[in-house]
Amino acid sequence: MRFLSFATCALAAFSTSLAAQNLSTAGIEALVQRRLPSHANDFVFTLTNSPSSYTPTNTSTPKPNDEYTVSNAPNNAIHITGSTPIALATGLRWYLTTYVHVDIYWFIGSRLHLAPQTLPRVNSTYHGSSIVPWRYHFNTVTFSYTTAFWTWQDWEVELDWLALRGVNLPLAWVGYEKILIETLLEAGFSQNDLASFLSGPAFQAWNRFGNIQGSWGGEGLGMEWVEGQFALQKKIVARMVELGMTPVLPAFTGFVPAQIGEYYPNASFVNGSQWNGFAAEYTNVTFLEPFDPLFTTLQKSFVGKQSAAYGNVTSIYTLDQYNENNPYSGDLAYLKNVTTNTIASLKAADPKAVWMLQGWLFFSSASFWTNDRVEAYLGGVENSDMIILDLFSESQPQWQRTDSYYGKPWIWCELHDYGGNMGLYGQVENVTVNPIQALANTSSTMIGMGLTMEGQEGNEIMYDILLDQAWSAQPLNTASYFRNWVTQRYHGSASLPIGLYTAWDAMRQTVYNNTQISIAQGVTKSIFELAPNTTGLLNRTGHHATTIQYNPATLVAAWRDFYSAALQDPTLWDNPAYTFDLTDITRQVMANAFNPLYSTFIAAANSSNNATHSPPTAAAAGTKMITLLSDLDTLLHASGQPSFNLATWIASARAWASPSSQIPPKPNTSSIASIAKYNEYNARNQLTLWGPTGEISDYASKQWSGLISSYYIPRWELFVNYTLNGSPAKNGGNAPLAKALLAFEEGWQVQVWGLAEGESYAQPQAGGLASAVARVVRCWPGVFGGV
Repeated sequence: MRFLSFATCALAAFSTSLAAQNLSTAGIEALVQRRLPSHANDFVFTLTNSPSSYTPTNTSTPKPNDEYTVSNAPNNAIHITGSTPIALATGLRWYLTTYVHVDIYWFIGSRLHLAPQTLPRVNSTYHGSSIVPWRYHFNTVTFSYTTAFWTWQDWEVELDWLALRGVNLPLAWVGYEKILIETLLEAGFSQNDLASFLSGPAFQAWNRFGNIQGSWGGEGLGMEWVEGQFALQKKIVARMVELGMTPVLPAFTGFVPAQIGEYYPNASFVNGSQWNGFAAEYTNVTFLEPFDPLFTTLQKSFVGKQSAAYGNVTSIYTLDQYNENNPYSGDLAYLKNVTTNTIASLKAADPKAVWMLQGWLFFSSASFWTNDRVEAYLGGVENSDMIILDLFSESQPQWQRTDSYYGKPWIWCELHDYGGNMGLYGQVENVTVNPIQALANTSSTMIGMGLTMEGQEGNEIMYDILLDQAWSAQPLNTASYFRNWVTQRYHGSASLPIGLYTAWDAMRQTVYNNTQISIAQGVTKSIFELAPNTTGLLNRTGHHATTIQYNPATLVAAWRDFYSAALQDPTLWDNPAYTFDLTDITRQVMANAFNPLYSTFIAAANSSNNATHSPPTAAAAGTKMITLLSDLDTLLHASGQPSFNLATWIASARAWASPSSQIPPKPNTSSIASIAKYNEYNARNQLTLWGPTGEISDYASKQWSGLISSYYIPRWELFVNYTLNGSPAKNGGNAPLAKALLAFEEGWQVQVWGLAEGESYAQPQAGGLASAVARVVRCWPGVFGGV
């Protein structure tokens, strides 16, 4: 581990400036200057309320709902009033999407610059109001699955996206390790202790959760990374506050290096449970019991250092002690004692502290968390001192079985996506109807709505609609919502080709309307992303379902309408929103087409079934499977979309080792190569084996160009060869194949992208999508309906 010395930063002046910005229109004005510079003088923003005193939760002085108005002003300007800076941002987005048909998006970035020189006037004054005081964003693991290697440029787009959609309560985990290291070193732990405790850049979320400890595949986390992330967090928190958001910052959780007994032999600590089959070296994380006085000492130290670094910007702290990690005891008094002392430690550090808890544990470990244990655990905290994220409200709501978490304020959340998986999927009725019903429940203590996806990967309309639902007292009409979204997305009006509208409406009713939660709870996974086998791939249900919850022919028909729109209006080929979506829909059509090829191969290769056994048919089907994947890889690369390319992920990981890409302080140039190699291993391992030997293999799989060609295709080639030439067991087992697959997978982890010095990362170039789509249509007429 490459620890460098550092000193505590005391930034009192920084705190003061952040507080001042939070009460002004400066944040939204700066956003307009960034995204609509030619219209910087065309908007007038007015805050209608002076800062009021309220508590973060629904006590006697609850936070009020946000309100805004949009009206015409002199000199062709647009006047937006709002009760808070975030209300102003929401009002701005309402105007831009409704009258100008532009927005800002994931992957394709801001389209706000397409606004005309003369802004259209509004028909009359429009009044908007939120129906909940808080709109939340982020899951702790999003900071590993999506943002692990982000730069400030990435964060700037994200934060503007959040502000315009009314998010006022974002999670802010970046830079946590710097504060934790400083706290633990001050407490007497050594640098070597921390070297065996902290995890690599792509796995920090689970180290923060207490699921794993330590690093594999390299020399471990270095201070170059820690310092760079800390510097980045300062900018993130400052921008959040400038935009009027309340950041949710981390707290000391209690997870500490195993050597604690050497320094505090009388301390009360236990080892956590094993997680997901990891060896003891990497799990069974040591947990300092909150009723030990040392816990409060470390909590005060941590929160104090964090406040000094970022300013007094929040009193809401995220703290999860038992995420997929059961308590030492199920005794009710013990559980209440844990939370009583945890909140006491937070109050000792910040008298106004509110504890935010992800409610995932009550679902994922439901066999442990019986209702009496949930009630006892939550009972150690006053209602006004805790906010719970009902993390999976659209599929597995826990607020109902716990009677609104026994009075605790909670937020209705959409999880939707595991591991950043890529598959067209949604529950459009659930995320519009269900939160309104929950809010109307007579015993409801719901105070917000939010997004808690594990990874931000596609399906953006499903996230937009929930955040917009937070501003409508009635369930949104999904048909009109999708139509308006299409108009905004492709920046047009009724003159847009009708195929865009019919395609999205068909998907609204099918792809984005899963009603069978028992079969598929989140984004579906395509079977070619899984380790090949003769059984167990098709029709998986639940957590990582592979069952397609719609007729694939319906998606093909929607694809035909969508593709034909560009034949009617060729300018769409220059529209990044259209080319991204065409790539995404085409990707899904081809992924769906892999299933029947696989079924044909399995049936024909099955020597025990005389009716279907046909080696020539099996060989032909095997060739088609590989060819389809190769063509899909080529299409994704030709799309010109960096978010469909493995090179983007690896390049961003390696770039954190480069002085030119770092936020100072810069790393020692002599170690750049080793840091880059370690970061690349982390990036590769998370997508594939997820652990040193495949402990959570293929969990975070992606359909990316480069990953398909270099990882999935070789695995399927091995599978086809072994199946045609071997003798698989009746249960689908094939020991030689399994051994060959693991050997390949482990070898792939340590490869280096771009071996030759100066070699390109093969980033995609725009302009080749039209010909690439035309080619796959010609090559696969049966898949695309013979267009």
